[in-house]
Amino acid sequence: MAKKIHRSIGHHYIVEASGCDPKIISSVEKVQQVLVKTAEIAGAQVWSISVNRFPPKGVSGVIVISESHISTHTWPEYGYAALDFYTCGSEVDPEKAVFYAVEAFGASTSHITEITRGIEDGDKIFYHSLITWEEDFENGKRKK
Repeated sequence: MAKKIHRSIGHHYIVEASGCDPKIISSVEKVQQVLVKTAEIAGAQVWSISVNRFPPKGVSGVIVISESHISTHTWPEYGYAALDFYTCGSEVDPEKAVFYAVEAFGASTSHITEITRGIEDGDKIFYHSLITWEEDFENGKRKK
């Protein structure tokens, strides 16, 4: 019996980053720099960028990439950033980009959920799979 091969359309990473540097995640300019560099590291093509401040200190940003999107919402008063990466195709490396962004925000811990989306199970029926894990960081670098 031949093994059934499942193809997926995309990978969606949902990241909870804790212990972030408030000086970084409260700066519109720094958050934008991190998001743009994150797209670069992933190998994604940037189409548009929107980064804004929200009272009292938070920053929200989204980068539309040809492969989908990268977004963040920050709460500097809690040292917390929520990150969302969705990519389709096989030309980008979203996991490498996720680790860069978490390190660049100076996080001490992250909780990462990867959803493999659009897995075809025949007859154009699609589903997703879910994997979740935690990463610890020290001095802005991932512990290995």
